[in-house]
Amino acid sequence: MTTGLRLSCLPLLAAIAAGVPAAEPPPAAASADEARCTVWARELGFADALARHDAAAFAGFLHADAVFGVGHQPTRGRTAIVADWMPLIEGKALELRWYPERVSVGGDGRTAYSSGPALYRNPTDGSFRLGRFGSVWQQDADGQWRVIFDDGIRPTPIDEAGAKAFEAGRRDTCPAA
Repeated sequence: MTTGLRLSCLPLLAAIAAGVPAAEPPPAAASADEARCTVWARELGFADALARHDAAAFAGFLHADAVFGVGHQPTRGRTAIVADWMPLIEGKALELRWYPERVSVGGDGRTAYSSGPALYRNPTDGSFRLGRFGSVWQQDADGQWRVIFDDGIRPTPIDEAGAKAFEAGRRDTCPAA
């Protein structure tokens, strides 16, 4: 068994000895606080892309292999997610707004979790519902943070005062850790 293991390492050792360049390393991870604030800004930008009805910008925030609705019937891949969200992107089905309340960066410095409230407004009758979202962000090969997993909790009806409280809770700048 040991001989087989040693023989299987020969091609790798030969490549190293021949000076084969190593694969390009991923971009250096930022400090946890810098990464947290970058993800905070990306989350706000993601929500803004939806509010502007900008499908291309919305797609730019999605990892190519993203999975949305991880807690139930998942939608997989950037193209499928954009197609699934098109009624929301166009603002025809519901108006959706959200913002982060918390962002935490994983120990690897390249994975983060953001969560916060999500406000749904029915354009037909003007009613509001409030839910919560949770997104996992991953620093992609190009150094940009993109959503890899996303889900939320079912929204419940709220009144106009609740919608105003949602609006008042938004922070456009990353709070200190």
